[in-house]
Amino acid sequence: MKVAIIFGSKSDTKIMKNSALVLDEFGISYKSYILSAHRVPEKLLEVIKQLESDGVECIIAGAGLAAHLPGVIASHTTIPVIGVPINAAVNGLDALLSIVQMPKSIPVATVGINNSYNAGILAVQMLSLKYPELKSKLVSFRDRMKKNFIEENEKGVDFDEQ
Repeated sequence: MKVAIIFGSKSDTKIMKNSALVLDEFGISYKSYILSAHRVPEKLLEVIKQLESDGVECIIAGAGLAAHLPGVIASHTTIPVIGVPINAAVNGLDALLSIVQMPKSIPVATVGINNSYNAGILAVQMLSLKYPELKSKLVSFRDRMKKNFIEENEKGVDFDEQ
């Protein structure tokens, strides 16, 4: 199981780190890159070809502003791409629309603005279709999530404590 995390600027590191935390939690190997579809397109294409050779099974790509990175990656590979729109301007809506509105036949799965955590979870779900041990971990994760939610909220809400 291999995943690549690619984002366009060093300033995106804090946001994109959450996808890495998810992959770590599930024991999925990954490699991360700072690459720009606009500033270093040749290097990006070189890395995409290497990812294909290395057997990477999913790419998480974060981008803000024009947010072309996930779409450019998707246009150069058949590896599934999960796009993370990053809030850099217009509350991230510009990035969200750039990523989600891909042309027919070049899809990019898209999560919420700045939500690289969900990108990591989606990568886990995709990989769990192929790896039964990962599916077991995912089921346990969901069971714990439900149990914790119920425990945290079963007493109701005390508005005076808020």
